[in-house]
Amino acid sequence: MSEQFARIVAALEAPVRQGRTGRIRRGIEKEGLRVDPLGRISQLPHPRQLGSKLTHPYITTDYSEALLEFVTPVYSRPSDALDFLADLHRFSYRQLGDELIWPASMPAWLDGNASVPIADYGSSNTGQMKQVYRRGLDVRYGRIMQSIAGIHYNFSLPDAMWRELAALEGKSGVGLCEYRSQGYFRLIRNFRRTSWLLMYLFGASPAFDRSFLDGRKVEGFEALGRRTLVSEHASTLRMSDLGYHNKVQDQLKVCFDSLDEYVDTLRHAVSTPWPDYQRTGVEVDGQWRQLNANILQIENEYYSDIRPKRVARHNQTPTQALEADGVEYIEVRCLDINPLLPLGIDETQIRFLDAFLIRCLLADDAPIGAAECARLDANRGRVVTQGRDPGLMLEFEDGALSLAEAGGRLFDELRAAAGLLDLAERNTPHADAVEALAPRIGDPALTPAGEIFAALSREGEDFIDWTLERAREQAAEFLGTPMDRAREALLDQLVETSLIQQRDIEADDELSFGEYLAGYFARAEAVAKRA
Repeated sequence: MSEQFARIVAALEAPVRQGRTGRIRRGIEKEGLRVDPLGRISQLPHPRQLGSKLTHPYITTDYSEALLEFVTPVYSRPSDALDFLADLHRFSYRQLGDELIWPASMPAWLDGNASVPIADYGSSNTGQMKQVYRRGLDVRYGRIMQSIAGIHYNFSLPDAMWRELAALEGKSGVGLCEYRSQGYFRLIRNFRRTSWLLMYLFGASPAFDRSFLDGRKVEGFEALGRRTLVSEHASTLRMSDLGYHNKVQDQLKVCFDSLDEYVDTLRHAVSTPWPDYQRTGVEVDGQWRQLNANILQIENEYYSDIRPKRVARHNQTPTQALEADGVEYIEVRCLDINPLLPLGIDETQIRFLDAFLIRCLLADDAPIGAAECARLDANRGRVVTQGRDPGLMLEFEDGALSLAEAGGRLFDELRAAAGLLDLAERNTPHADAVEALAPRIGDPALTPAGEIFAALSREGEDFIDWTLERAREQAAEFLGTPMDRAREALLDQLVETSLIQQRDIEADDELSFGEYLAGYFARAEAVAKRA
């Protein structure tokens, strides 16, 4: 543990104990494919009984019409976020008939690219833009990659904490907005240095169904059962080159040294044509294939393990919102759905994530140069595909370390961060979470990927069959437990409210889609030029 880290933790103890720093705020976004009783991706439209996926604040879809996305409100207590997420599952299962929610990150049984239906958000210009963007993802990366699901964890600190930190660093004269953004980017840089630990501890995708390959040839996997391919040492194939990966985006090299760098890089990507995408065409014979032919159609197309975020106002792009008011929260995007847990995540994981992110915020920091950026990418690549190999070595500035040794060093600082957070708690939930997960460092079999690999190997069962059984068990549990009555009434009301809101949006459109899109990008370009 560095002297600087220990000093900052010690200096924060009194403010945290006295309640002067406020409480962490958390939100969860969880995706899950709708599947039929045989484990095939659903071809049915999003159920109307769930409301409008365009306007519903809590139940929507991601890429595919079949890819549900549940979004919780922001809470200070992890249990509140998990309770809301559980009720979203209960409410949805009451409307799904015999369909199930796939409880794993790697997808269900697919029948080629076309079997992944693109989400339809209606006839409004806003809805059409969302669908055309997804068509663009299809022509660029294929639909099958977009059928992979995950969990996003949204994390923010109250202004009181930022003021305390600014005072400790002698930066009380810096504007709060600027200081907060600098702090979040410090957190993000240290996250990038250590996110391999999260992928090892929580990776839960060591196997997949052959249909995911759609005829592609891959090496390094063992056959299991009739249809399954497994990786003996992988932690999270979802985060590997097999999953969310794009070589065009690799050349962006965003290492998050500042808000200005991040905004400038994304704006460059959104405004720079890419030859292959130009050859595809944008609007061809009256049909929109993609929003534009640039490296990124829009800023959200950039894939990253973590993102700085701010809720955008009307007609703002994400970077415009960040530039105007700074970073509001961060979104952790490297988490697999754990099929062994009913919600794919639990309070122990959340408490650990909190300690991990606080450690990232308070740890020693420096800009990430090109050499370090390459080293971080290499470590990440090793862990996602070989993380459970007991002999795995990772590269650091001062030499190579085994994953177990590097993880052990990190746990020393995680214990200090957890102890700091627990000063504001009645008990020690963060310290308990860190200690509960510590044994995984020395024993890869205790990780979710290790448990899943062992279960599949022991039972000789196909990934689809094993995961389908987990889905049935979870469906029975959700259907067999009652919802919070007030929340049930709210979700009932939001079904009709969201459908009315979508109809109103569609009725208010006056521009053609081409005019609407031209105006959207013209506004974004004007802001970029002023900057």
